[in-house]
Amino acid sequence: MKRNRLLWLVLAVALMVAGLLAYRAVRGTPVPVYVVAQAPLVQYVVATGRVSAVSNTQVGTEITGIVQAVQVSEGDHVQPGDTLLTLRSDDQAARMREAQAALDALTRSRLPQAEARLRQALAQLDQARREADRRRQLLQARAIPKESKEQADQALATALASVEQLQLEVQSLSLGQTEEIILRERLAAARAALDKTVLRAQSAGEVLRRDVEPGDLVQPGKVLLELARDTGTEVRVPVDERNLGVLAVGQKAWCVPDAWPDSRFQAIVREIAPTIDPQRGTVEIKLDIIDPPTYLRHDMTVTTTIETGRVDQALIVPNQALSGRQANQARVLLVQGGQAQERIVTLGLRGLAGTQVLQGLAPGDQVILDPAIAVGQRVVPVQGQVALDAQGATRRETPMKFN
Repeated sequence: MKRNRLLWLVLAVALMVAGLLAYRAVRGTPVPVYVVAQAPLVQYVVATGRVSAVSNTQVGTEITGIVQAVQVSEGDHVQPGDTLLTLRSDDQAARMREAQAALDALTRSRLPQAEARLRQALAQLDQARREADRRRQLLQARAIPKESKEQADQALATALASVEQLQLEVQSLSLGQTEEIILRERLAAARAALDKTVLRAQSAGEVLRRDVEPGDLVQPGKVLLELARDTGTEVRVPVDERNLGVLAVGQKAWCVPDAWPDSRFQAIVREIAPTIDPQRGTVEIKLDIIDPPTYLRHDMTVTTTIETGRVDQALIVPNQALSGRQANQARVLLVQGGQAQERIVTLGLRGLAGTQVLQGLAPGDQVILDPAIAVGQRVVPVQGQVALDAQGATRRETPMKFN
């Protein structure tokens, strides 16, 4: 008796399950849907960037030397001509003193002495000429032998050669001539080498990095200091190159510093790099900051949101309902006559959570949120829990208002 009762119970459960399955097959499978409607849609590109000076300068030395003193520290502000660091200059100073002494010796000693010798030689030349004339007259009078006249002529030629040699020497030692030019160039080179032992700021700016200490041996090619010129502040953002097609100069953006997550500031796209980083597949975007806040620091990390498109009234479909994307088209499933029907739609602007549909849908269409439902399957629409805000996105950030 108990066995028969158990069999009837199993049979009743089986009949109930079969009836339920039959009912669902006739009525359809419940599926979440989204009712297409018009709403504002904003397209964003979000990436992480860093605050940077528009122009940085790296300071190094042109000569090898030992650092004597460093006059600046990181964070210091300098003006053009301010001393940044000095090198030991004993050798350069000695060479400069040597070059100056050689020039002084030329103008105060060698040139006056040569001029004195020239005057003496000119006097001797006059004496030799008079003596040669006197002996010529005596020879004509047959008062002296011919050899005596020849000796006077030889003395005159020697005096004349001495004068010519001293004239050349005085000329070469005179101001503006070869000897002085060489010595002055040597002095200028020594002074330039001495000047290179003092590194000065070429423009106003802030010291960002200091990689040198007193006593260090420094050589040309090594960066000792890095300065940010007072030419403004910008944000540099490496953006995935796949977003290059929607980026443009002049687009509005806002930045949120990691250090101040409740604060933000406005920016404008000023420059898009002409090349792609082949290692990371990114393109660098430079943003001009509008009214930079006082808390900004160089190399500060910021999350940058660039507005790349906006449509005030757009037919929006949740991104999760789209499948088979190819170029500007995709596949969606609609509820029509109690069945899932396929529709190819043309897409427009894409938001973070929703995409604009240009062709293929109309307001009120019920789009199935689960693209895995089979085409032709009987379905029962159930309003899906999709929260698309005014920007077609689920993020809770409120866009900034630009004037």
